[in-house]
Amino acid sequence: MGTDRANGSLYTKIDGKVAVVEFGHPASNSFVAVLLDRLTAELEKLSENDAITIIVLKSEGDRAFCAGASFDELMAVSDLEEGKVFFSGFANVINAMRRCKKVIIGRVQGKTVGGGVGLAAACDYVFASVEASVRLSELTIGIAPLVIGPAVERKIGTAALSELSLSPTEWKNAYWAKEKGLFAKVFDSMKELDNEVAFFAQKLSGYNPEALHEWKKVLWENTDHWDTLLVERAAITGSLVLSEFTRNALSKFKK
Repeated sequence: MGTDRANGSLYTKIDGKVAVVEFGHPASNSFVAVLLDRLTAELEKLSENDAITIIVLKSEGDRAFCAGASFDELMAVSDLEEGKVFFSGFANVINAMRRCKKVIIGRVQGKTVGGGVGLAAACDYVFASVEASVRLSELTIGIAPLVIGPAVERKIGTAALSELSLSPTEWKNAYWAKEKGLFAKVFDSMKELDNEVAFFAQKLSGYNPEALHEWKKVLWENTDHWDTLLVERAAITGSLVLSEFTRNALSKFKK
């Protein structure tokens, strides 16, 4: 179900012990600040919900999974504080996913750019479609993937992060992302993708929730400093957005 609302949409549907969280925005499922805030709050709420053990994170439609940060909101950043607040939105979501007591399964059905790659990387297990190419395009507009970098690097390593981020106009296909560890499985059709996500989530939801939580803590060991690191990175990104280079690049893109 699509949405034409400027603030996007966020729906949670609970089926047994599985909560399916679906976000959407008419601009290729990109994130405006208010939608990032809502997603953070929803993940924090579900983390404390004892009735569920698994979260599936997905986006609307059958095309792009997530186009990253809202282009219009990037254009609108006018001072350092606004920049920091805007990029802290992604920092907060990634930290909420990291701290969440539930295992998060990602369903990535299509192309994923920038912050969307960070979102996929912060999931604990990701199913993707063959259409799910990835790109970190930040350098093309004068910023860098500073906020999402730690999440992506944790999954794919420094070498693959270098390759992805330093070729910002190049799409890497779903099999590249699987080979590097971003995706666990890749499927040829949406039907296969959805069947497998549902089957896997149901199966996993039958395991001991305490065991899942304790194991997730181990998988995310040595990331507690992200609470401050990602916000510091958001401030740096905010300052880059105000640079003359980025202003010129954004206005060219806009045209």
